[in-house]
Amino acid sequence: MGARLAKSRRLVGWAVAALLLVAVGIYWMRGRGAPVNYVTAPVTRGPIVRSVTATGTVNPVTTVQVGTYVSGPISNIYVDFNSSVKAGQLMAKIDPRPYQAQVDLTRAALANARAQLRKDQANLAYQKVTDQRDAELVKQRAISQDAMDSQFSTYNQAVAQVGLDQASIQQQQASLNASELNLYYTNIISPVDGTVVSRNVDVGQTVAASYQTPTLFLVAKDLTKMQVDTNVSESDIGAVRIGQPVDFTVDAYTTRVFKGSVVQARQAPITVQNVVTYDVVVGVSNAELLLMPGMTANITIVSDHRDDVLRVPLRALAFSPHPRGVAHSSSGERSEHSARVWVEDGGGIHPVKIARGLDDGNNVEVLSGDLKEGDAVVTDRLGPDNGPKANAFAGGQGLHLPHM
Repeated sequence: MGARLAKSRRLVGWAVAALLLVAVGIYWMRGRGAPVNYVTAPVTRGPIVRSVTATGTVNPVTTVQVGTYVSGPISNIYVDFNSSVKAGQLMAKIDPRPYQAQVDLTRAALANARAQLRKDQANLAYQKVTDQRDAELVKQRAISQDAMDSQFSTYNQAVAQVGLDQASIQQQQASLNASELNLYYTNIISPVDGTVVSRNVDVGQTVAASYQTPTLFLVAKDLTKMQVDTNVSESDIGAVRIGQPVDFTVDAYTTRVFKGSVVQARQAPITVQNVVTYDVVVGVSNAELLLMPGMTANITIVSDHRDDVLRVPLRALAFSPHPRGVAHSSSGERSEHSARVWVEDGGGIHPVKIARGLDDGNNVEVLSGDLKEGDAVVTDRLGPDNGPKANAFAGGQGLHLPHM
């Protein structure tokens, strides 16, 4: 009984193994015989636009910091935020009384120096007459030569004193000019025509200009002309040129696209955490005054473009019908301007050589080649090599994807 039972078990095991081998063979044969399906996309005609994207900040073209040269409390403010100002307009005033007192003091000192000059000029005239008289008396031996020499020395001293008084007057005049200039600087005046975008002081606040000039106001020279300061990465800066058109949006007007152009690509590098960028300045017209200083702009710099050209998806250039790992020979040498795509013609696919032009990351321009608008180029394959999902597609028909 034991031997018969063992033999039965061996027979059952062999039968199961045989069935498994048959099932695997059937599955393998079905996979080998399953049709290959291709993913295709149409050849289209349209624009190709290559661009550089970045973010930046909207700023006035010219912003002037209005400060103060002298120290003191603010006694009056005549402008506020968003006020329009003209060049030479009074914006604020520092308490002028200490500086007026200094002007009065130096004026008095100047008047005293002038009075001293007149006094010494009168003494000079007297010493000159006395010197001339003593010269005659010496000839008559009425006085000694020593007396005459003493008088001559006194005369020369009077001449020198007049010169000293004149120098003192010049010094006092310079002091008066400086005092009057400090008094003038108590008037905070706008240096340009523009709009006040910032006010940093209030009446009664004391400003100190001892070490650096404090900024009281910021005046934007012309808000109808703005600029976007943006940082472009070093990998993209080579494609940026002065005059290139720029489109950008701001969060305040999400549905509106603003236009500008590149006016400057600065060569000074900006390095932050080992990332190198370059400042690119975009000029923008702001006639409607919609753009405000400080807005964040998402910009697109159009570095190159083609209008109404024949184009194919860029991924079609990377497609090959050969399974992965199977070597195949290439017909002819390829260059950076030549490529090959595969076109579906109903019963199968065939290669077409093309000359490639500009690409925008999604599509590539076809400069020449046996392609026409509407042709179906292959971008991928679906078949046994891609797993069981390939069997879900009917034999021989390509899966057509809409053009992106």
